[in-house]
Amino acid sequence: MNLQAIGKPLARVDGRAKVTGAAHYAAEFNQPNQAYAVIVSSSVGLGRIASIDTAAVARLPGVLAVVSHLNAPRLAYNPHKSGIDPPVGERLHVLQDDLVRFYGQPVAIVVADTLDRAECAAAALRVTYEARKPVVDPRDKQAQPMAPAAYGPVEADNVRGDPDAALAAAAVSVDVSTDIGRQNHHPMEPHATIATWNGEQLTLWSKSQYVANEQAEIAAVFGIPQQNVRVICPFIGGAFGTSLRTWPHVTLAAIASRQVGRPVKLVLTRRQMSYTTGHRPRTLQRMVIGATRDGRLTSIIHEGMGETSRYENFVESLTAGTDFMYSCPNVRTRYRLVPLDIGTPTYMRGPGESSGMYALETAMDELAYKLGMDPIELRRRNEPTIDEGLNVPFSSRSLMQCYAAGAERFGWAKRTPEPKSMRDGRLLIGMGTATATYPALQFPSSARARLLADGSAEIEVAASDMGPGTYTSMTQVAAEILGLPVGRVRFSLGNSDFPPAPPHGGSQTMAAVGSAIRAACLAVQNMLVERAIANPRSPMHNAGLDALEWVEGHLRRRGGISAEQSYAEIIAAGGGAPVEATVSVERDPEIAAKYSMHAFGAVFVEISVDPDVGLARVRRALGVYGAGRIVNPRLARSQCVGGMIGGIGMALMEHTSLDARDGRPVNAHMAEYLLPVNLDIPQLDVHFVDEVDPHVNPLGVKGLGEISLVGMAPAISNAVFHATGRRIHELPIRIEHLLKL
Repeated sequence: MNLQAIGKPLARVDGRAKVTGAAHYAAEFNQPNQAYAVIVSSSVGLGRIASIDTAAVARLPGVLAVVSHLNAPRLAYNPHKSGIDPPVGERLHVLQDDLVRFYGQPVAIVVADTLDRAECAAAALRVTYEARKPVVDPRDKQAQPMAPAAYGPVEADNVRGDPDAALAAAAVSVDVSTDIGRQNHHPMEPHATIATWNGEQLTLWSKSQYVANEQAEIAAVFGIPQQNVRVICPFIGGAFGTSLRTWPHVTLAAIASRQVGRPVKLVLTRRQMSYTTGHRPRTLQRMVIGATRDGRLTSIIHEGMGETSRYENFVESLTAGTDFMYSCPNVRTRYRLVPLDIGTPTYMRGPGESSGMYALETAMDELAYKLGMDPIELRRRNEPTIDEGLNVPFSSRSLMQCYAAGAERFGWAKRTPEPKSMRDGRLLIGMGTATATYPALQFPSSARARLLADGSAEIEVAASDMGPGTYTSMTQVAAEILGLPVGRVRFSLGNSDFPPAPPHGGSQTMAAVGSAIRAACLAVQNMLVERAIANPRSPMHNAGLDALEWVEGHLRRRGGISAEQSYAEIIAAGGGAPVEATVSVERDPEIAAKYSMHAFGAVFVEISVDPDVGLARVRRALGVYGAGRIVNPRLARSQCVGGMIGGIGMALMEHTSLDARDGRPVNAHMAEYLLPVNLDIPQLDVHFVDEVDPHVNPLGVKGLGEISLVGMAPAISNAVFHATGRRIHELPIRIEHLLKL
């Protein structure tokens, strides 16, 4: 295929709107006569509400309503679970009882005519509690691990071969225990919802990575028909998974609007975003690997444990990568959940794989040093020919090509293998590497393509865009299939009235939505072909389908032996009405069962450690990825750079600390929840290996948003060991870990 739009590094088609302020985000859709709601969050971590003194607050200027479990409407909370909701348990029923399940749980909302008045009134509301001490640490003796129910590819226990016997017979082994701290999403745009009722019709301008699901969830909560709810979200200012679910504040905004009979805006504070909108769960793991003296793996045992709330079981693919990453005849994975008195965790960029691969890649690095072998060579010797967990071939796997290209590009050969052997003045220098992977997902998706009388095209999908360039890349796909200039295609998303799309997460948007757009464009072309063939005045009249072709938006007979007809000409001949097609697609289940589909990558990092103060800094990093066809290299590089920066945060900075007395997040603000800033971001290089995957989907694409974070933390940790000779098995790596080197 001679690609004209796909593969081109086009600038963002929505870029001008964003930099000029023309792009509107959820909190900017202000409505006439709008009121403001502020959440009152619980100040205890477990117990019940003893009393709420609303009388004085209700008399404050501008206060329109104070809503709590005492006067909130009894909501239906009909059963509803999408693929991103925890498979076991029940979501929080907000303001429906007096129980407090975690610190920061919403216990009331105050609605006023201005934001200042709402905030003042919320601060004045007096709530008393009968409190108990919560259990918030998975290492607490009261915490009881449990096996989760099977959920998709996640199984509680998987075994092949005899790992224990193989480990006992192994010539060399390593045993690594890791502790990854809880992380909270802190995108630029906070969660926000504006709600307004028109009779039984509810409109929500709401930050959402999954507008179709938010529509369905709110309809279920209020017990109204799904078509009575409309969700609008054309732009998202970052999300990273936190807006995949529909959290309680959306319901609260709708309650408040119905209570006061006018539109209501509710925006979470930065502190509240650490309470009720999910987080990457704290994760405890043990990784044991046995090998021969020449580095052949003989046994892998991976035991992982993640925190969850008591009312829902959040599961992620913590141990999934271990089953197929390296060739090993004896493997056991074990996954457990620890219910705690906390809010339910949720997906955060690179969910599951970023935590699980940290344990695996740390252990692989330790094994390489124990064997006196180059870490890349160890991985090369254990490169599998098939997915040994599923016993099927990979649709494509370019991991060794990634390592080869990365080692040369990074200058890996200049690394001296001995720990603590490289310096830059008084600074200790270390180099580390690690493997990255993420599944090539594709959930069912629909799309609508419409050709207008002027020959331009409109594409509509209820997808979302939290920043990766969805507007641009989808426009490129449509332009490519239709043979139109990019400027002649208008792509719209973020509206639940459009054909439904899967969640904007899991690195699947291009695979799922892009494939649906491709199919819709082909369908609308076929409709025009049929019109042309049936029209006696058309030069294509009575031609066979196989005798015609589309070339740059014009229909012609193959071989160019007759006049061409443009989209506009065929539409005009049919009366001028737009022609549209709505198509739904999904991955062929036979293909899905036949192949193991993943993106792979190799990450290289150089760090410096100041031995006097124990400060580790990333000096440069390289990510090399095999991710199928790259639709827009410019956007793809941007995606990877963002993921790599997230990996720096995971490795060296991000950690939500909980007060053991009440479960309060003590650093629920940007002053003490540390994130990488410009000074922390070094030279980041991104490279893509050429990879053709004819099986994964019609576009041959995989995903980049998740995988680009996955390998960074272990690569940094391995580089810290190379620099210092000290293994740190806890994330983030802090100054206190590296003092007295």
